[in-house]
Amino acid sequence: MSFDISPYRIHTEPFYQAQGNEVELYQAAYAARLPVMLKGPTGCGKSRFVEHMAWKLNKPLITVACNEDMTASDLVGRYLLDANGTRWIDGPLTLAARHGAICYLDEIVEARQDTTVVIHPLTDHRRTLPLDKKGELVAAHADFQLVISYNPGYQSLMKDLKQSTKQRFAGMEFDYASPETEANIVARETGVEPALAARLVKIGLAARNLKGHGLDEGISTRLLVYAATLIKQGIAERDACRMALVRPITDDADIRDTLDHAIDVVFA
Repeated sequence: MSFDISPYRIHTEPFYQAQGNEVELYQAAYAARLPVMLKGPTGCGKSRFVEHMAWKLNKPLITVACNEDMTASDLVGRYLLDANGTRWIDGPLTLAARHGAICYLDEIVEARQDTTVVIHPLTDHRRTLPLDKKGELVAAHADFQLVISYNPGYQSLMKDLKQSTKQRFAGMEFDYASPETEANIVARETGVEPALAARLVKIGLAARNLKGHGLDEGISTRLLVYAATLIKQGIAERDACRMALVRPITDDADIRDTLDHAIDVVFA
């Protein structure tokens, strides 16, 4: 039975503003069908970059948000009961391999290591996916590519990729954009004035300077977009910033007060 891959195609260009030569690097990796690993902090644009490249290359994109409860069957597929007995349902990784999509495993370190090993045969010269429960060996479509992402800032002994997995990928590092570029992204995404976007970025920079000094992670570009969106909806600037930029990232009263004060200064 044929499968309709069209729902996974991206028909409208996702806005992405390049910070360097990452577009050219990714295009070269895709041309060689190399698996790619994206490393960078939360909300810096990794997922948007993958969406943009899938659109640019006109390839379907199947995204998996990894989590600690995800099993190998969640990735490759399983047998399900129906009126006629049992039938096999492909998982997202198998769908991508069969039909030539880009498979994006977002925050892969959140998945258990015994789950992520199933990707290994797809990331070397074999380009195959064994379906042990079905007794089938899926040869990856010529257009298939595997992309993974994670935040190195959350690495630990319990949550990190094995070297045997890391060294199967070409790596690309991402970080927050320069203040000018980030302000342009916020303005472009939300339609707020550039001056307002620049003020929001200034708050974001203040929070990122606290990383490691009370904050596990700074304010992401995504949260700056949220704040601008609330302001665009008519919420007062300071209230929008407290709601979108401060309350999501800390429960520490001192850090919260410090960031609230930074908001008051910026919007004085």
